[in-house]
Amino acid sequence: MAKYEVKQTAVSQVLADVRSDKIAIPELQRPFVWKTSQVRDLMDSLYHGYPVGYLITWQSVGAKLKGGQVAAHQQILIDGQQRVTALRAAIAGQPVVGKRYENKRIAISFNPLTEEFATRTPAIGKSSQWIHDISEFFSGASQLTFLRKYFDKNPDADEGQVEAAVAKLAGIEHAQVGVISLADNLDVDTVAEIFVRINAKGVPLSSADFVMSKIATYGDEGRNLRKLIDYFCHLSVSGHAFKDISENDEEFTASGHLAKIQWLQNQSDELFQPEYTDVIRIAGLVGFSRGKAGAIVSELSGLDPQTRKIDESRIPDAFARFGHALDQIVRKTHVERFVMMIKSAGFIDSSMIGSKNALNFAYALYLRLRDNEHLSEGQRSQIVKRWFVMTLLTGRAVGSFESTWEKDLRRIEELGAAEYLLNIEAAELSEGFWDVALLQELVSPSKRSPAFQIFLAALVRKGARGFLSKSINVAQMIEGHGDMHHIVPKNHLIKHGYPKEGDYNQIANFALTETPINITIKDHPPTEYMARIAQQIEIGELKIGEITHQADLEANLAENAIPALIHEVSADNYQEFLEARRKLMAETIRGYYRAL
Repeated sequence: MAKYEVKQTAVSQVLADVRSDKIAIPELQRPFVWKTSQVRDLMDSLYHGYPVGYLITWQSVGAKLKGGQVAAHQQILIDGQQRVTALRAAIAGQPVVGKRYENKRIAISFNPLTEEFATRTPAIGKSSQWIHDISEFFSGASQLTFLRKYFDKNPDADEGQVEAAVAKLAGIEHAQVGVISLADNLDVDTVAEIFVRINAKGVPLSSADFVMSKIATYGDEGRNLRKLIDYFCHLSVSGHAFKDISENDEEFTASGHLAKIQWLQNQSDELFQPEYTDVIRIAGLVGFSRGKAGAIVSELSGLDPQTRKIDESRIPDAFARFGHALDQIVRKTHVERFVMMIKSAGFIDSSMIGSKNALNFAYALYLRLRDNEHLSEGQRSQIVKRWFVMTLLTGRAVGSFESTWEKDLRRIEELGAAEYLLNIEAAELSEGFWDVALLQELVSPSKRSPAFQIFLAALVRKGARGFLSKSINVAQMIEGHGDMHHIVPKNHLIKHGYPKEGDYNQIANFALTETPINITIKDHPPTEYMARIAQQIEIGELKIGEITHQADLEANLAENAIPALIHEVSADNYQEFLEARRKLMAETIRGYYRAL
């Protein structure tokens, strides 16, 4: 069977197929992103017979049509959604969804005398030479009637020129658009590969886009589930948009889904702000124990895992499970308790979490563990926190992580989460990891390194103060009240044989400190600024920071995993300092993990 077929279809037929639901436009309920000038240019291209690119559709089995009927096959438009929406707006006069989720019209005007298209303006609206809205031309009276009225208003117009231009304008409906129809038996990865090869811009089509498209084909229920995902993600970032959604999307408001996420209008926490890709992955793990987008599409298509054939009777249950998973994901108490768990582990800011996938699985795990009546909330919290940090330490959310996730869920079902986590720790977090592998992870110039972020989380969790700070702690500095300081200053190292960024920016050379302390230290090596602090302690005159007691200084250095040799450090023994500090940082991380 061929993977796809290519055919030429008239614009009028494309619009008719959209009206009848033969072609579904998943993006139809999302804000229209094209500028009006782009809609105008599309009309101009069709008018002049220029190519406007291919539309790409993918057959969907078991889609719900208007009125509740189930279609044997429906084409999902996966490329060309903006173009078809623009055609509906300009030719059929259909409203588009604005940035505030309101319905709005885009009126395109045409001047038969100059053969010019333009977005309607007040000036154009007063001119008799312009067709003010071409959608009225396409839906109105015959060309002869139109031309008679036009010439009545413009008696001096060149009739032959106008008649030719109007006939050419009418021909837009019959202009041919290339449609590539992909077969329904193609898996998501194959469809994505075909899309990339056909798409002239080389724009990748994410696997999550296919899931969203599939969801949208399931009638009103599917459209509202898709909106639930979209709006949840949008409101997580911009809670103020709630008013626009509630006022302008009557269908979604009436569905009852809006009430589930209205709490986000007053929510300002930035730690968990998922994109729709994240929500889909979490929902797949919670609803189907599946991590791959293709597997989620298969579930929603009614694919029987035993026979590998489509069984449409499975589709309603699949959507019910998916919808239930979404309800769990967006619930206020679930999100807030999960965020509290992650913050209590020391990850108080989104900048500390370099792996959204680790966060996604941790949240899915939390939601699944809620169904385990044998676990207390404290036990769930401990498992989720340790699993999250273990994932960051081991890189478990990198590479083919979806397959790993599915395997993990199966093992959790068999052994229980706590027992399986112990097995992973025994295999991957052995003494060799803490004594060797972790030290190698700390040989890095990247402040986004998971090992360094976990080290910072460890400092936050134990309430460590900033480097050489008497009272301001690391948590306050991460939230914007401190600087990331080079313990052995950058310029000092550059002047003394370490000109490369990878040398002076080693994470073992970083510590959070107060801005005034950082400014005072400037380019002086530790041998100099630690001597000034020693003098400060001796005579009680503040020079760097506010520490005035030796015991307090030693405690501060220990809190920040600073080796005792700091008093003697300069560029001359910089490498020795880095090795010593990496060992202390690794010990800090090990103690932190075991205490979770």
